[in-house]
Amino acid sequence: MSPPSTPPTPIRIGGSKALAQFSCEKCGAKLEYAPGTTVLKCPYCNHENPIPEVRDEGGAAAEVRESDLNAALASMERGAETMSIGQIECGACKAIFAPAPNITATACPFCGANIVLTRHSATVIKPGAVLPFRIAREQATEMYRGWVRSRWFAPTRLKSRALLDQSLRGIYIPAWTYDAQTVTQYTGQRGDAYYVTVGSGNNRRTERRIRWSSAGGVVSNAFDDVLVLASHSLPKDKADKLEPWDLAALTPYDDSFLAGFTAESYTVSIAEGFEEAKAIMADVIRGTVRRDIGGDEQRISSMQTQYSGLTYKHLLLPVWLSAYRFGDKLYQFLINARTGEVQGQRPYSWIKIALAVLAGLIVIAVIVIAQSYFKSR
Repeated sequence: MSPPSTPPTPIRIGGSKALAQFSCEKCGAKLEYAPGTTVLKCPYCNHENPIPEVRDEGGAAAEVRESDLNAALASMERGAETMSIGQIECGACKAIFAPAPNITATACPFCGANIVLTRHSATVIKPGAVLPFRIAREQATEMYRGWVRSRWFAPTRLKSRALLDQSLRGIYIPAWTYDAQTVTQYTGQRGDAYYVTVGSGNNRRTERRIRWSSAGGVVSNAFDDVLVLASHSLPKDKADKLEPWDLAALTPYDDSFLAGFTAESYTVSIAEGFEEAKAIMADVIRGTVRRDIGGDEQRISSMQTQYSGLTYKHLLLPVWLSAYRFGDKLYQFLINARTGEVQGQRPYSWIKIALAVLAGLIVIAVIVIAQSYFKSR
Protein backbone atom coordinates (compact mmCIF):
# COMPACT_ATOMS: atom_id res chain seq x y z
CA MET A 1 0.00 0.00 0.00
CA SER A 2 1.14 3.54 -0.62
CA PRO A 3 0.54 6.36 1.83
CA PRO A 4 -2.46 8.61 1.23
CA SER A 5 -1.76 11.57 -1.05
CA THR A 6 -4.17 14.01 0.66
CA PRO A 7 -3.22 15.07 4.21
CA PRO A 8 -6.07 15.03 6.72
CA THR A 9 -7.83 18.24 7.68
CA PRO A 10 -7.52 18.90 11.42
CA ILE A 11 -10.60 19.03 13.63
CA ARG A 12 -10.59 22.23 15.64
CA ILE A 13 -10.86 22.06 19.42
CA GLY A 14 -12.13 25.04 21.35
CA GLY A 15 -12.25 26.93 18.08
CA SER A 16 -8.48 27.36 17.94
CA LYS A 17 -6.40 24.37 18.94
CA ALA A 18 -6.06 21.64 16.28
CA LEU A 19 -5.91 17.95 16.92
CA ALA A 20 -2.46 16.48 16.36
CA GLN A 21 -2.00 15.04 12.87
CA PHE A 22 -0.03 11.96 14.00
CA SER A 23 1.97 11.78 10.78
CA CYS A 24 4.60 9.08 10.37
CA GLU A 25 8.02 10.66 10.62
CA LYS A 26 9.38 8.15 8.08
CA CYS A 27 6.81 8.10 5.24
CA GLY A 28 4.35 10.85 6.18
CA ALA A 29 1.29 8.56 6.28
CA LYS A 30 -1.40 8.85 8.91
CA LEU A 31 -0.62 6.91 12.09
CA GLU A 32 -3.22 4.74 13.82
CA TYR A 33 -3.56 3.63 17.43
CA ALA A 34 -2.42 0.00 17.87
CA PRO A 35 -4.92 -1.76 20.19
CA GLY A 36 -3.45 -3.11 23.40
CA THR A 37 -0.39 -0.86 23.26
CA THR A 38 0.67 2.69 24.02
CA VAL A 39 1.98 3.41 20.52
CA LEU A 40 0.74 4.84 17.23
CA LYS A 41 1.67 2.60 14.32
CA CYS A 42 2.05 3.39 10.63
CA PRO A 43 -0.07 0.97 8.53
CA TYR A 44 2.34 1.38 5.60
CA CYS A 45 5.89 1.15 6.95
CA ASN A 46 5.12 -0.19 10.50
CA HIS A 47 7.03 2.64 12.17
CA GLU A 48 5.87 3.20 15.75
CA ASN A 49 5.52 6.42 17.73
CA PRO A 50 5.06 6.10 21.52
CA ILE A 51 2.09 7.94 22.99
CA PRO A 52 3.45 10.37 25.57
CA GLU A 53 2.00 10.19 29.05
CA VAL A 54 -0.62 12.86 29.71
CA ARG A 55 0.60 15.32 32.35
CA ASP A 56 -1.14 18.01 34.34
CA GLU A 57 -0.17 21.67 34.57
CA GLY A 58 2.36 20.88 37.30
CA GLY A 59 4.11 18.28 35.16
CA ALA A 60 2.89 15.28 37.15
CA ALA A 61 1.22 12.28 35.52
CA ALA A 62 -2.42 13.18 34.93
CA GLU A 63 -5.18 11.16 36.54
CA VAL A 64 -8.77 10.51 35.47
CA ARG A 65 -10.74 13.15 37.38
CA GLU A 66 -14.32 13.36 38.54
CA SER A 67 -16.22 16.57 37.65
CA ASP A 68 -18.83 18.35 39.71
CA LEU A 69 -22.24 17.24 38.44
CA ASN A 70 -24.29 20.05 39.98
CA ALA A 71 -22.08 22.66 38.32
CA ALA A 72 -22.35 20.89 34.96
CA LEU A 73 -26.12 20.60 35.25
CA ALA A 74 -26.38 24.30 36.13
CA SER A 75 -24.24 25.44 33.22
CA MET A 76 -22.32 23.27 30.80
CA GLU A 77 -20.01 26.10 29.80
CA ARG A 78 -19.17 26.95 33.41
CA GLY A 79 -19.18 23.47 34.94
CA ALA A 80 -17.51 21.35 32.30
CA GLU A 81 -14.58 21.55 29.94
CA THR A 82 -15.95 21.78 26.41
CA MET A 83 -14.61 21.49 22.90
CA SER A 84 -15.85 22.34 19.42
CA ILE A 85 -15.77 19.43 16.99
CA GLY A 86 -16.74 18.75 13.39
CA GLN A 87 -19.33 15.98 13.36
CA ILE A 88 -21.99 14.51 11.10
CA GLU A 89 -25.44 13.03 11.66
CA CYS A 90 -26.69 9.94 9.84
CA GLY A 91 -29.99 10.73 8.14
CA ALA A 92 -31.17 7.13 8.56
CA CYS A 93 -30.49 6.26 12.21
CA LYS A 94 -29.63 9.75 13.59
CA ALA A 95 -26.30 8.63 15.04
CA ILE A 96 -23.86 11.53 15.50
CA PHE A 97 -20.17 10.83 15.11
CA ALA A 98 -16.84 12.27 13.99
CA PRO A 99 -15.25 10.28 11.15
CA ALA A 100 -11.63 10.58 10.14
CA PRO A 101 -10.97 14.14 8.90
CA ASN A 102 -9.80 13.07 5.42
CA ILE A 103 -12.95 11.02 4.65
CA THR A 104 -15.59 12.64 2.41
CA ALA A 105 -18.06 9.75 2.00
CA THR A 106 -18.64 6.68 4.10
CA ALA A 107 -21.20 4.17 5.33
CA CYS A 108 -22.73 4.83 8.72
CA PRO A 109 -21.03 2.45 11.16
CA PHE A 110 -24.29 2.06 13.10
CA CYS A 111 -26.77 1.24 10.32
CA GLY A 112 -24.77 0.82 7.10
CA ALA A 113 -26.49 3.69 5.28
CA ASN A 114 -24.32 5.54 2.75
CA ILE A 115 -23.48 9.10 3.78
CA VAL A 116 -21.94 12.00 1.89
CA LEU A 117 -20.29 13.87 4.71
CA THR A 118 -21.42 17.39 5.55
CA ARG A 119 -19.73 18.35 8.76
CA HIS A 120 -21.16 20.86 11.19
CA SER A 121 -19.55 22.31 14.28
CA ALA A 122 -20.92 21.52 17.73
CA THR A 123 -19.81 22.44 21.22
CA VAL A 124 -19.76 19.36 23.43
CA ILE A 125 -18.40 18.34 26.81
CA LYS A 126 -14.88 17.08 26.30
CA PRO A 127 -14.25 13.43 27.28
CA GLY A 128 -12.28 13.23 30.48
CA ALA A 129 -11.10 9.65 29.99
CA VAL A 130 -10.81 6.95 27.38
CA LEU A 131 -10.72 3.17 27.65
CA PRO A 132 -8.30 2.24 24.84
CA PHE A 133 -8.87 -0.65 22.45
CA ARG A 134 -7.14 -3.83 23.58
CA ILE A 135 -8.47 -6.38 21.07
CA ALA A 136 -7.01 -5.89 17.59
CA ARG A 137 -9.04 -6.01 14.36
CA GLU A 138 -7.71 -9.45 13.34
CA GLN A 139 -8.81 -11.05 16.62
CA ALA A 140 -12.19 -9.28 16.47
CA THR A 141 -12.72 -10.48 12.89
CA GLU A 142 -12.15 -14.09 13.94
CA MET A 143 -14.69 -13.64 16.74
CA TYR A 144 -17.14 -12.23 14.21
CA ARG A 145 -16.66 -15.12 11.80
CA GLY A 146 -16.99 -17.66 14.58
CA TRP A 147 -20.21 -16.06 15.77
CA VAL A 148 -21.70 -16.07 12.27
CA ARG A 149 -20.73 -19.72 11.68
CA SER A 150 -22.38 -20.75 14.96
CA ARG A 151 -25.80 -19.35 13.92
CA TRP A 152 -27.31 -22.67 12.77
CA PHE A 153 -30.63 -21.22 11.66
CA ALA A 154 -29.22 -18.09 10.04
CA PRO A 155 -29.88 -17.73 6.29
CA THR A 156 -27.01 -19.08 4.18
CA ARG A 157 -26.88 -15.80 2.26
CA LEU A 158 -26.18 -13.95 5.51
CA LYS A 159 -23.22 -16.15 6.29
CA SER A 160 -21.60 -15.61 2.92
CA ARG A 161 -22.22 -11.86 3.02
CA ALA A 162 -20.97 -11.51 6.57
CA LEU A 163 -17.79 -13.47 5.89
CA LEU A 164 -16.96 -11.90 2.55
CA ASP A 165 -18.39 -8.39 2.44
CA GLN A 166 -18.92 -7.06 5.96
CA SER A 167 -16.07 -5.49 7.90
CA LEU A 168 -15.84 -4.51 11.51
CA ARG A 169 -15.37 -0.89 12.44
CA GLY A 170 -13.71 0.33 15.60
CA ILE A 171 -16.04 2.76 17.37
CA TYR A 172 -15.62 4.72 20.58
CA ILE A 173 -19.03 4.86 22.29
CA PRO A 174 -19.73 7.77 24.67
CA ALA A 175 -20.78 7.10 28.24
CA TRP A 176 -21.32 8.89 31.55
CA THR A 177 -20.43 7.58 34.98
CA TYR A 178 -21.87 9.04 38.17
CA ASP A 179 -20.75 9.00 41.79
CA ALA A 180 -23.15 9.84 44.60
CA GLN A 181 -23.78 9.60 48.31
CA THR A 182 -27.45 8.92 49.08
CA VAL A 183 -29.57 9.08 52.22
CA THR A 184 -33.02 7.52 51.92
CA GLN A 185 -35.89 7.80 54.34
CA TYR A 186 -38.44 5.03 53.89
CA THR A 187 -41.70 3.62 55.21
CA GLY A 188 -43.01 0.13 54.72
CA GLN A 189 -44.01 -3.10 56.39
CA ARG A 190 -42.10 -6.05 57.79
CA GLY A 191 -43.50 -9.51 57.24
CA ASP A 192 -42.65 -12.31 59.67
CA ALA A 193 -43.68 -15.81 58.71
CA TYR A 194 -45.45 -18.23 61.03
CA TYR A 195 -47.13 -21.56 60.45
CA VAL A 196 -50.52 -22.92 61.48
CA THR A 197 -52.16 -26.31 61.15
CA VAL A 198 -55.58 -26.25 59.55
CA GLY A 199 -58.17 -28.83 58.54
CA SER A 200 -58.63 -32.29 59.90
CA GLY A 201 -58.30 -35.86 58.80
CA ASN A 202 -57.02 -36.24 55.27
CA ASN A 203 -57.35 -32.46 54.78
CA ARG A 204 -55.05 -31.62 57.69
CA ARG A 205 -52.17 -29.46 56.48
CA THR A 206 -49.70 -26.76 57.51
CA GLU A 207 -50.06 -23.30 56.02
CA ARG A 208 -47.53 -20.45 55.92
CA ARG A 209 -48.87 -17.07 56.95
CA ILE A 210 -47.36 -13.60 57.32
CA ARG A 211 -47.71 -11.26 60.29
CA TRP A 212 -47.23 -7.69 59.07
CA SER A 213 -45.95 -4.80 61.17
CA SER A 214 -45.10 -1.19 60.33
CA ALA A 215 -41.50 -0.33 59.51
CA GLY A 216 -39.55 2.82 58.76
CA GLY A 217 -36.04 4.15 58.89
CA VAL A 218 -33.12 5.77 57.12
CA VAL A 219 -30.44 4.04 55.00
CA SER A 220 -27.29 5.31 53.30
CA ASN A 221 -25.57 4.17 50.11
CA ALA A 222 -22.36 5.15 48.33
CA PHE A 223 -22.24 4.80 44.54
CA ASP A 224 -19.11 4.79 42.43
CA ASP A 225 -19.02 4.84 38.60
CA VAL A 226 -22.67 4.08 37.85
CA LEU A 227 -22.35 3.64 34.08
CA VAL A 228 -24.88 4.98 31.56
CA LEU A 229 -24.30 4.81 27.80
CA ALA A 230 -24.70 8.28 26.30
CA SER A 231 -26.07 7.04 22.98
CA HIS A 232 -29.08 5.22 21.58
CA SER A 233 -27.26 4.03 18.44
CA LEU A 234 -26.70 0.50 19.75
CA PRO A 235 -29.47 -1.95 20.72
CA LYS A 236 -29.79 -1.45 24.48
CA ASP A 237 -30.34 -5.11 25.33
CA LYS A 238 -27.11 -6.06 23.54
CA ALA A 239 -25.08 -3.03 24.62
CA ASP A 240 -25.92 -3.61 28.30
CA LYS A 241 -24.62 -7.17 27.99
CA LEU A 242 -21.20 -5.89 26.93
CA GLU A 243 -20.63 -5.04 30.59
CA PRO A 244 -18.64 -5.15 32.73
CA TRP A 245 -16.14 -2.60 31.47
CA ASP A 246 -12.75 -2.58 33.19
CA LEU A 247 -12.98 1.05 34.23
CA ALA A 248 -9.85 0.66 36.37
CA ALA A 249 -7.92 0.78 33.08
CA LEU A 250 -9.26 4.23 32.12
CA THR A 251 -6.62 6.68 30.98
CA PRO A 252 -6.87 10.47 30.75
CA TYR A 253 -8.28 11.52 27.39
CA ASP A 254 -5.72 11.86 24.62
CA ASP A 255 -6.42 12.28 20.90
CA SER A 256 -3.80 9.63 20.15
CA PHE A 257 -6.05 6.76 21.26
CA LEU A 258 -8.66 7.83 18.68
CA ALA A 259 -6.30 7.69 15.72
CA GLY A 260 -7.72 5.28 13.14
CA PHE A 261 -11.08 4.94 14.90
CA THR A 262 -14.45 6.67 14.79
CA ALA A 263 -15.75 8.46 17.89
CA GLU A 264 -19.48 8.83 18.40
CA SER A 265 -20.77 12.01 20.03
CA TYR A 266 -23.17 11.72 22.94
CA THR A 267 -26.89 12.16 22.29
CA VAL A 268 -27.89 11.55 25.92
CA SER A 269 -27.23 14.68 27.98
CA ILE A 270 -25.70 14.75 31.46
CA ALA A 271 -29.15 15.40 32.95
CA GLU A 272 -30.82 12.59 30.99
CA GLY A 273 -28.01 10.22 31.90
CA PHE A 274 -28.33 11.11 35.57
CA GLU A 275 -32.04 10.25 35.51
CA GLU A 276 -31.14 6.81 34.15
CA ALA A 277 -28.38 6.50 36.75
CA LYS A 278 -30.88 7.34 39.51
CA ALA A 279 -33.08 4.48 38.31
CA ILE A 280 -30.09 2.13 38.57
CA MET A 281 -29.31 3.49 42.04
CA ALA A 282 -32.95 3.11 43.09
CA ASP A 283 -32.78 -0.65 42.54
CA VAL A 284 -29.74 -0.85 44.83
CA ILE A 285 -31.35 1.44 47.40
CA ARG A 286 -34.49 -0.70 47.37
CA GLY A 287 -32.38 -3.74 48.21
CA THR A 288 -30.74 -1.85 51.09
CA VAL A 289 -34.16 -0.84 52.40
CA ARG A 290 -35.42 -4.43 52.29
CA ARG A 291 -32.40 -5.62 54.25
CA ASP A 292 -32.95 -2.84 56.79
CA ILE A 293 -36.61 -3.79 57.23
CA GLY A 294 -35.64 -7.41 57.77
CA GLY A 295 -38.09 -10.23 58.37
CA ASP A 296 -39.14 -12.84 55.84
CA GLU A 297 -40.95 -10.49 53.47
CA GLN A 298 -40.97 -6.73 52.98
CA ARG A 299 -43.28 -4.11 51.55
CA ILE A 300 -41.94 -0.67 50.66
CA SER A 301 -44.52 2.11 50.78
CA SER A 302 -42.32 5.14 50.15
CA MET A 303 -38.69 6.18 49.61
CA GLN A 304 -37.39 9.75 49.78
CA THR A 305 -33.79 9.97 48.59
CA GLN A 306 -31.37 12.88 48.93
CA TYR A 307 -28.21 12.98 46.78
CA SER A 308 -24.91 14.60 47.69
CA GLY A 309 -21.29 14.49 46.56
CA LEU A 310 -22.44 14.25 42.95
CA THR A 311 -19.68 13.89 40.35
CA TYR A 312 -19.52 12.56 36.81
CA LYS A 313 -17.05 11.47 34.15
CA HIS A 314 -17.46 11.59 30.38
CA LEU A 315 -15.88 8.44 28.92
CA LEU A 316 -15.25 6.83 25.56
CA LEU A 317 -15.65 3.03 25.47
CA PRO A 318 -14.18 0.82 22.68
CA VAL A 319 -16.50 -1.37 20.58
CA TRP A 320 -15.95 -3.36 17.40
CA LEU A 321 -19.17 -2.97 15.43
CA SER A 322 -20.66 -4.45 12.27
CA ALA A 323 -24.01 -3.20 11.00
CA TYR A 324 -25.77 -4.92 8.10
CA ARG A 325 -29.21 -5.01 6.56
CA PHE A 326 -30.93 -8.27 5.74
CA GLY A 327 -34.19 -7.78 3.93
CA ASP A 328 -35.53 -4.50 5.27
CA LYS A 329 -34.26 -4.93 8.82
CA LEU A 330 -31.08 -3.67 10.48
CA TYR A 331 -28.88 -6.07 12.47
CA GLN A 332 -25.85 -5.15 14.56
CA PHE A 333 -22.92 -7.19 15.89
CA LEU A 334 -20.92 -5.89 18.87
CA ILE A 335 -17.66 -6.82 20.59
CA ASN A 336 -16.40 -5.30 23.83
CA ALA A 337 -12.92 -4.40 22.59
CA ARG A 338 -11.50 -4.83 26.10
CA THR A 339 -12.94 -8.15 27.28
CA GLY A 340 -14.02 -9.83 24.03
CA GLU A 341 -17.66 -10.13 25.11
CA VAL A 342 -19.71 -10.78 21.96
CA GLN A 343 -23.32 -9.75 21.37
CA GLY A 344 -25.23 -9.75 18.13
CA GLN A 345 -28.54 -9.67 16.34
CA ARG A 346 -29.37 -12.15 13.61
CA PRO A 347 -32.19 -13.05 11.21
CA TYR A 348 -33.67 -16.56 11.07
CA SER A 349 -34.18 -18.81 8.06
CA TRP A 350 -37.70 -20.19 8.43
CA ILE A 351 -36.94 -22.70 5.69
CA LYS A 352 -34.10 -24.15 7.80
CA ILE A 353 -36.30 -24.17 10.90
CA ALA A 354 -39.14 -25.89 9.00
CA LEU A 355 -36.75 -28.51 7.62
CA ALA A 356 -35.35 -29.12 11.12
CA VAL A 357 -38.87 -29.58 12.52
CA LEU A 358 -39.77 -31.89 9.63
CA ALA A 359 -36.62 -33.94 10.20
CA GLY A 360 -37.53 -34.25 13.89
CA LEU A 361 -41.03 -35.44 13.04
CA ILE A 362 -39.61 -38.02 10.63
CA VAL A 363 -37.28 -39.35 13.33
CA ILE A 364 -40.18 -39.62 15.80
CA ALA A 365 -42.32 -41.39 13.19
CA VAL A 366 -39.55 -43.89 12.46
CA ILE A 367 -39.14 -44.62 16.18
CA VAL A 368 -42.91 -45.15 16.64
CA ILE A 369 -43.12 -47.43 13.60
CA ALA A 370 -40.09 -49.41 14.78
CA GLN A 371 -41.56 -49.86 18.27
CA SER A 372 -44.88 -51.00 16.82
CA TYR A 373 -43.12 -53.46 14.52
CA PHE A 374 -41.13 -55.09 17.32
CA LYS A 375 -44.17 -55.26 19.62
CA SER A 376 -46.18 -57.07 16.93
CA ARG A 377 -43.55 -59.81 16.57
